[in-house]
Amino acid sequence: MKVGIIGLGLMGGSFALALKKRYKDRDEKVEIIGYDHNVQHCLEALELKIADKIADDINELLNLDLIVLAIPVNAILETLPSLKNASDNTTIIDFGSTKEKIIKAIPKEIRANFVASHPMTGTEKFGPKAADRKLYRGKVVVICNKEENSPKHLKFAKDIFKDIGMKIFYMDAKEHDIHAAYISHMPHAVSYALANSVMKQENPKAILALAGGGFRDMSRIAKSSPNMWIDIFKQNKDNLLNAIDSFKSEIEELDNLIKNEDWDSVKSWILNANKLHEIL
Repeated sequence: MKVGIIGLGLMGGSFALALKKRYKDRDEKVEIIGYDHNVQHCLEALELKIADKIADDINELLNLDLIVLAIPVNAILETLPSLKNASDNTTIIDFGSTKEKIIKAIPKEIRANFVASHPMTGTEKFGPKAADRKLYRGKVVVICNKEENSPKHLKFAKDIFKDIGMKIFYMDAKEHDIHAAYISHMPHAVSYALANSVMKQENPKAILALAGGGFRDMSRIAKSSPNMWIDIFKQNKDNLLNAIDSFKSEIEELDNLIKNEDWDSVKSWILNANKLHEIL
């Protein structure tokens, strides 16, 4: 199987390593052809054996078995026109964090080939050196608007996701983007806000002395790439703003309850929040 991976950072690199390991276990060969505008990423991907070779031109990928777009949403939108001449036999998968704009921009020539997906995984690290072949194992991948795919390409994508240990869910793209704003994008915004509020009030020695596990857990994702998250915030702006408003209303409610020393209501407020963990 010949696979072209556009974007050789955490997501693309981890996917390549997962494929290589899975198919090696089955005595099948997979060849990874990488493509990335970042020359350093290309060199590191070769050195780390993430990619077997690097394509000089995106057209070199158009007749492969699989193309994976593991780049930010804005870059995916810019790349889509270059893929319209892909072979009818080439399955295309994207890993974009928002789906509605991507699906609307897919050229009609490749709509049946293009399986719009969002793997719900990642870390605060980035670049090829962050790649981890276990990143996708046991995680969820959301496939959007599957009814617009040909059965052949949808099955091929599903088989690959299952082969690397993922659980598959299906959603409408608009529905996905709303849910992603609350469950993924807004928590990152909150983590950045938490980090900034502490940095503006506390000296480094106090942070070092008092920052326990809870603070580290909540602020961990504030280390995530600013370029990637600016792109996500931009592409899902309206849904994110609604999610932030919802979060602000909860903080304001807690603020009022504490000011009024209404501790019974604070307890009820916390107990209601505890229910989330039961779901998880």
